[in-house]
Amino acid sequence: MSADGCGAPTQTATPADIDTQGQVVVAGKVSGNGGPLGGAYVRLLNGDGDFAGEVQASPDGDFRFYAAPGAWTVRALHRSGNGEASVTAEGPGLHQVAISVA
Repeated sequence: MSADGCGAPTQTATPADIDTQGQVVVAGKVSGNGGPLGGAYVRLLNGDGDFAGEVQASPDGDFRFYAAPGAWTVRALHRSGNGEASVTAEGPGLHQVAISVA
């Protein structure tokens, strides 16, 4: 279990050349106030807006989800504000998304 107690693995930066082993990986970084924003809660919502998962961003703002192909919204919630971004993952591989919190 992770240190935050939610059972999600510790979040780290996802290298662009990662071998996704045929899976859809939605990953990125949360930023705000001119730099990375660690500790944000990052939620993955499906195309209908339904909750699919949540992780806590690393101290460097990194997050990663393993998902299915489709349209996704990634929402970050932080004490300094909220932000969201959309990504369409049409097939396996790394799908990067940046979230700016304001």
